[in-house]
Amino acid sequence: MTNQLSDSDLLAELKQRFEENKKALEDLKNLNEELIQVNKKLEESESLKSHFVSNITNEIINPFTSILGLSKAILSVDKENWKRVFSMIALIHEEAFSLDFQFRNIFVAAKIEAGDIYPEIFTVDINNLVDSVLEAFKYEAKKKKLIFKVQHHERLDKTKSFVFKTDPEKLKLILSNLIRNAINFSFEDNQIEIKIWVSENDLKIYVKDYGIGISKENHTIIFDRFNRLDSGINSINRGHGLGLSVSKALIDMLKGRIEVDSEIEKGACFTIIIPESDAHSEGFASDANETFFSDVEEF
Repeated sequence: MTNQLSDSDLLAELKQRFEENKKALEDLKNLNEELIQVNKKLEESESLKSHFVSNITNEIINPFTSILGLSKAILSVDKENWKRVFSMIALIHEEAFSLDFQFRNIFVAAKIEAGDIYPEIFTVDINNLVDSVLEAFKYEAKKKKLIFKVQHHERLDKTKSFVFKTDPEKLKLILSNLIRNAINFSFEDNQIEIKIWVSENDLKIYVKDYGIGISKENHTIIFDRFNRLDSGINSINRGHGLGLSVSKALIDMLKGRIEVDSEIEKGACFTIIIPESDAHSEGFASDANETFFSDVEEF
């Protein structure tokens, strides 16, 4: 005997199937919207990467072009005009310094993207490391009549030397990026303040400039390596981006953090906070360029 559905059962069945179809259509619509958003983000990402490569290419090619041009000019200088050579040599140094700095950030950024970079922990003389960074930028600061005002960390015995377990090479690049930005965006004939101290096993380094500043809505964007505050060719913010993004990635790797306090026309203050590593120290480092191994590797 065949079971016959009543009219009410049939209506209920149709209603249920209608609701199921309606939900399936809504799910399909939502999925389609999500795919559209994902595609849009991919297009934006490709555009940003293309813009990033274009900017980096210019920042590499321009110094090379200047160096080649200046070198050629030096070769053509008459013996009677050798005084001109000194100014050309200064310009070559400036371009080579900038190029070297860009390469360091690019190589580290590439290693970060490839996941091929790890902390290398040493016992580091922090004050000496900071001084070596400032010495490297002394000429750049002098051109803009900028003075480094440094407040070193002092131990309880009042000596200025103190050690801290961290990665000296990465810390030096982080600090170098902050100092370079401070110089680039400072108003002339001013000062850059650097303060170093230790609090509750955290190393803290504070870099403050008196320059163009950064608007609050851009405090996050400056750490994006594929973005800039202004994409214009003559942007006064040119140079933010890769250096700070690399620094942020390295600070994250060292389990630290970076804080920014800035407003337009009121300068910028960056503070990095890095906890002391509990990993085994590979030796002593007076700075990132000079390391002394205290242990012999065992096989």
